Amino acid sequence: MSRASLAKEPHEVAAMFDGVAERYDLTNDLLSLGQTRLWRKAVAHAVDARPGERVLDLAAGTGTSSVPFQQAGASVVACDFSLGMLEVGRERNPFLDFCAGDAMRLPFADGVFDVVTISFGLRNISDTTAALREMRRVTKPGGRLVVCEFSHPTFAPFRTVYLEYLMRALPAIASRASSNPEAYVYLAESIRAWPDQRGLATLLQASGWRNVAWRDLTGGIVTLHRGRA
Repeated sequence: MSRASLAKEPHEVAAMFDGVAERYDLTNDLLSLGQTRLWRKAVAHAVDARPGERVLDLAAGTGTSSVPFQQAGASVVACDFSLGMLEVGRERNPFLDFCAGDAMRLPFADGVFDVVTISFGLRNISDTTAALREMRRVTKPGGRLVVCEFSHPTFAPFRTVYLEYLMRALPAIASRASSNPEAYVYLAESIRAWPDQRGLATLLQASGWRNVAWRDLTGGIVTLHRGRA
């Protein structure tokens, strides 16, 4: 299976990410014109990991997103359902604690994490509400959630240009940079189908998260949503 459908069968999505694991970080930096590094910094600031805290980084992939949390002194679990991503991650970041896991059935006890975060992974889960409830279950009372995900640009003319890039230029560039360009066709389609900022906030609230708020990055191409358990 070279590309997952928007039906998001878990084994198809996992296989798709297995196939792009080796060059995933490099390709993302290229396709985002370097913006991924700025987005990761924004996530690290929003998570605000502190010494002694336990942080669960879901859809952590190769662990690139997890490194800042450990550097801040937190105890981090980098969790992903793609075994290919985890294999590459263990080679590149052997100091991290990697764990294979399904976001809809997390292999952790109730209330064990101070912070749960997921970057560019919630969109790939077949049941968003089930995943958000699982994240709520494993978070301590009063604990924090940070979701970084693609969203909808807020300026209409820019949104039109962005969608044109997303559906035409992104797959074309990926065909030169990625080992599996079909995965980036799925990426473009899944971004278009994803709820806007308010829509995701509504899902968070319906899943039991309180004090839900969001902040747009890069004109709304990406949005940070936050909540409290």
